[in-house]
Amino acid sequence: MTTPGERITRLNPEALHGTPGYHHVTVVEAGRTAYLAGQCPIAEDGVVPGGIEAQIDQVAANALKALEAVGARPEDVVRSVIYVRSPRQEVLGQTWERFTGSVIGGAFTTASTLLGVAQLGFEGQLVEVDLTVALPG
Repeated sequence: MTTPGERITRLNPEALHGTPGYHHVTVVEAGRTAYLAGQCPIAEDGVVPGGIEAQIDQVAANALKALEAVGARPEDVVRSVIYVRSPRQEVLGQTWERFTGSVIGGAFTTASTLLGVAQLGFEGQLVEVDLTVALPG
C-alpha cells in the first residue's frame, strides 16, 4: 500500500503472519521526519481523566493536536508504539481497538507495537502513545 506521492509504502510480507490492521514494514522515501514525545492523557487543565477509555480519547486528542502542529495527519505516521499499564491481553486488545477507531486511527495502519507495561510517568496514567511521522511536502 503506497500513499499519494509514493513517499510512504506499507507492506506485509507473505511469509509473515496476518495482522489486525497494521503493516509489518513501513518504508519512507527521504524527507523530513518528526518524532513526537509520548502523548499522555493529560487535558489542557492538567488533569488526567479516570478510566482507560477516557484516557485513550484524551491521548488521541493530544496526539492529533501535536500532528497538526507540524502540518501532519494520522496517515503520515510511519511508526507507533502504544504503552498500556496492564498485563491483561484483553485490555491491550480493547485499547488497540479504541485507538484504531479514534481520531488518529489512521496512525495505526503502519508499523506498530502494543506493549503492556508496569508503570507510566504520571499518577493514575494508564496509556501513552509514541509516534514517528514522515512530514508531508
